[in-house]
Amino acid sequence: MSYKQRHDGRKPDELRKIEAKVGVIKNADGSAFFKIGNTEAYAAVYGPRDLFPKFLQSPARGILRCNYNMMPFSGSGERVRPGQNRRAKEISMVTEKALMPLLDLDEYPRSVVDVFIELPQTEAGSRCAGICAAAMALADAGLTMKDMVSAVSVGRVDDAIIVDLDYFEEAYEDGPVADIPIAVMNRSKELTLLQMDGQIPKEMLIKAIEMGKAACDKIYAVQKKALQEKYFDEGA
Repeated sequence: MSYKQRHDGRKPDELRKIEAKVGVIKNADGSAFFKIGNTEAYAAVYGPRDLFPKFLQSPARGILRCNYNMMPFSGSGERVRPGQNRRAKEISMVTEKALMPLLDLDEYPRSVVDVFIELPQTEAGSRCAGICAAAMALADAGLTMKDMVSAVSVGRVDDAIIVDLDYFEEAYEDGPVADIPIAVMNRSKELTLLQMDGQIPKEMLIKAIEMGKAACDKIYAVQKKALQEKYFDEGA
């Protein structure tokens, strides 16, 4: 049986409902909330600040550190084991790599910018939601940024190419599934993240990435609106 119609009625290129807000954590230098479907991510930025121990410092530029954490009660299935595990460390690393092209940290030698991403509720697309929240929080912190980044999962469910896979689609058993998280710089359209779990022909992959870029334009509009609402309201 082919996957001709999405189980929740969405079109192939349709995103789940999105919510976004910045300035949600009082004591952080920058913070943001991003929700897509039932996946929620909070991001808090602290810094630039002195990095200790000193042997970790770079005399040429600042360092970005990201910490991704799913709360124990966040999953829709079994309880998530608290603390850093292999998956959390891997997502923390790819988040850093997805965000680094945005930042100009040359002005902050020997410093660190820490980004903490917490997910109290997840249902697919958690690393992409975390990247979206973190990018907004970095902008809220007033850091010099070359661009903004948006992220979404795209992929294949049987013979269908779709954007923003949910848990049902990731776990689809009646045909091949490929889950492809991507992150896109909004002006240059360069990819800062491209991963894949599953198999997909080259032609389908190209189509999936193009659909993902178009979806990221929609996500960027929500991110930009959230930032504008905070600063326009404060300036009123």
